[in-house]
Amino acid sequence: MASKVEEELRRLSVEMRILEQTAETLQARMNMINAVITDLTYANITLEGLEKQKENAELLIPIGGNSYIKARLETPDKVTVGIGSGVSVEKTLQEAKDIIKKRLEDMEKNRASLQQQFSQVVERINEDRARFEELAAELRKENPSKNV
Repeated sequence: MASKVEEELRRLSVEMRILEQTAETLQARMNMINAVITDLTYANITLEGLEKQKENAELLIPIGGNSYIKARLETPDKVTVGIGSGVSVEKTLQEAKDIIKKRLEDMEKNRASLQQQFSQVVERINEDRARFEELAAELRKENPSKNV
């Protein structure tokens, strides 16, 4: 029959596995949010630069892979902004900047919340690991012939 120490060791082991999976999930979500923040920051910088451009200004538009195309700015005060589900609407430059700024703020809040949750999970993992080591040492003293 398993002792209370062995039962707690098993419980801690399962809990640590669940917490580690939770930490991995939180880390993946933070990575996704960081990618969105990078994208929104780039959009914000681009909009700031557009503000300084005149009608018919020639621009280099990034198309990915460190490649660009030349384009002429037809209406510097109109920006097409995605609003979700593949739907985009035309907004003024200022409205677009406000939308991007709000999205950035929301993403920063989400990242901070996830970071706090991640820290709490890691702290709990460390507490469980320390308790696990204590119990394992205790079990080794009780049963020197068992390898724990």
